[in-house]
Amino acid sequence: MERHARDSYFIVGEGVVGADPGELSVAGGLAAAAAPAFRFSRLGPRGRTLGFGVRRKLALAMTTGNRGVGRIPAGFTYLGQFIDHDLTFDVTDVALGENLSDDELRQARSPSLDLDSLYGRGPRRPGSRKFYTPDRAHLKVGTTAAAGGRGNENRDLVGFDLPRVTTIGAPALIPDKRNDENLAVAQTHLAMIRFHNRVVDRLAGQGVSGPALFRQARALVVRHYQWMIKTDFLPRIVAPAIVNDVFTNGRKVFEVGAPPASLPTMPIEFSVAAYRLGHSMVRDAYNWNRVFDNGAGTLDFLFIFSGTSGDLGAGVNLPSNWIADFRRLYDFGEAGRADLVVPAAKFNRAMRLDTRLVNVLSFLPDGSFGGDQNTPPIQRNLAFRNLTRANMLKLASGQQMATLLQSRGVAVTPLTANEIINGRRGANLSGLTPAERNTIASRTPLWFYALREAELGPGGRLRGVGGRIVAETFHRAMEGSFESIVRDPAWRPTLGPNPSTFRMVDLLLFAFEGKANLLNPLGN
Repeated sequence: MERHARDSYFIVGEGVVGADPGELSVAGGLAAAAAPAFRFSRLGPRGRTLGFGVRRKLALAMTTGNRGVGRIPAGFTYLGQFIDHDLTFDVTDVALGENLSDDELRQARSPSLDLDSLYGRGPRRPGSRKFYTPDRAHLKVGTTAAAGGRGNENRDLVGFDLPRVTTIGAPALIPDKRNDENLAVAQTHLAMIRFHNRVVDRLAGQGVSGPALFRQARALVVRHYQWMIKTDFLPRIVAPAIVNDVFTNGRKVFEVGAPPASLPTMPIEFSVAAYRLGHSMVRDAYNWNRVFDNGAGTLDFLFIFSGTSGDLGAGVNLPSNWIADFRRLYDFGEAGRADLVVPAAKFNRAMRLDTRLVNVLSFLPDGSFGGDQNTPPIQRNLAFRNLTRANMLKLASGQQMATLLQSRGVAVTPLTANEIINGRRGANLSGLTPAERNTIASRTPLWFYALREAELGPGGRLRGVGGRIVAETFHRAMEGSFESIVRDPAWRPTLGPNPSTFRMVDLLLFAFEGKANLLNPLGN
């Protein structure tokens, strides 16, 4: 799951900051320092490090015990991962053998929300043409492989897998291979391909042709995607009042006053801490579809049936019986489509946003470490890896970030020591010594602090420090994108039910023509 995680960061003004390879290592991670650097920045002050023992005990507390289910439909967990890959897309592999201009290289290594993880550099650039059909407007799709059974799972189904090459277990033919590291994010990427292709079809029907067809389609897709993030995704994970304040009144902390069209950086406080909220949302099993029901869609299987973390079950294409039932991942009742609503017992909601992770994330598989079977157990613990990555960067504590936000005029109430230690049905810190608990209470790791804020607040969303960091980073990423609804505040969506509404369910309805047999080809 963490195969793509960084062990070194180029921080503007600081240079490359790297991990101690003896304490945290991911195959190939440190070699990335030799490549042109993705541009991170530091939002707050440097913090003090935590010792190995405290990090170990805190990580174990975060990955022990039963979890509670939250309110957010489970599809948003992996939509969040897809968005993360868009924010951190590296065009270098796509452009191998091509010359990159300074502007292209800098844009590719700066956070933006332009869907370059979907488009690469476009159909007319040699390194990206392989992602497109010969008309240079549509993106390629793949075909699933018949898997046996009583229904459509026993057929090859066109358009329900990512495009692939004819090699067993080969990664998908897409610009960002990370979007094939688990089946849920892979099917999300496929939905985005289908969304783009449907927009192309609509524009072609309106008489748009030639190079303008792709350009107009991409612009329309990106703007609707940004609108969905702003109005649907963000208010589910961040307190809506924070989102509204940032998008109405502007930023107070991150790159304040930056020229709107200039290239953003990415705060390490966002990348290494606040936006890692998604790890808390992951379930250990899903009611995936009619075939893999009642929790049979385990997290392990979602990795196995991918081309980056697994081998597609030793196949060339995704087996047809693993196609996602999107009705179980998103609530189409929000769009008034009662015919696409499944019984509550079949619907998947993300885990409660709190200071715990499901137990399966306490021991990541060999594939997360390049097949290395000798990785020590504690280094396989995702919580420990997150805490250690923050440690290596001397990330600011939650308290330091609260003080910074207050100094910039942000109304934020710092957590008390009692709230940090005890929480509300979250990680139990009783296994730490009094001295260790005092350490956590006085200089709380920012990731843990943001999750504790969400755990203690109403609605199960990021608030306070974590919410502000996430909202401001997204605002700046949209502002600095080639297509930007922030720079064009008069723009409104045209592909949803009305000019103010375009949610993820609307995107899926458009992409799959509003048809149940496309959103769920395996049936009930």
